[in-house]
Order: sequence, then structure tokens, then C-alpha cells
Amino acid sequence: MFYIYCPYCGEHREEEEFHPKGQAHIERPKNPEECSDEEWGDYLFFRDNPRGVHHEMWVHAVGCRKFFNITRHTVSYEILETYKMGEQPSITAEGQNHSREAAAVSHQEGVRA
Repeated sequence: MFYIYCPYCGEHREEEEFHPKGQAHIERPKNPEECSDEEWGDYLFFRDNPRGVHHEMWVHAVGCRKFFNITRHTVSYEILETYKMGEQPSITAEGQNHSREAAAVSHQEGVRA
């Protein structure tokens, strides 16, 4: 079991109180009636499935019942941050990858010395 921080309640709660609801930050088409069937199908059904950092929408179903976003690493299941709906994440896949590459280079340089 692990704990998830709810940005609305302001406390860590058990994972059983939360439910994942899919990928975060998906923009609805401005004019859905003008979308082709393929574009509308992509919006409704297709989501990213990255290996690494991913932004997800969750709901605190047993607590405040509000939706919020989680930045989670899909390989380690580590939750990197939680933030309210409408806010932007402070951790992105590009930034996370960059810092890991820099750490790997530093580690390799340390091995050579």
C-alpha cells in the first residue's frame, strides 16, 4: 500500500481512497462537429502510454471527491507530484529525462576517474 497526497484535502491518504481516471491535459476539440470521424475517435479513445513520466487525472473518491492530477513514473510507480486541476505540472518528461541523463554522465565520469 502507498499513500497519495490530495492537493485539496492537504494530506496523504491511503491509495484505496483514490481512483485513476486516465491521461491528464487532453484538450477537447474546439469545434467537435467539424472533426472527422478519425479525429473524434482519436480524441475519445487514444491515449499516450509512455515508459517513464506520465501525467494522469485521479479522483479522491472517498474523501473530498475532487479531481486532481498526478505526475507518475510508469516504470517505478513513483508519484513525483500532485497538483490541482487547471494547474500545470512542474515536472515534465523532458526535464526528467534531462536530469537522469546528466546524472548518468556524472556517474560515468566518476567511474573513469
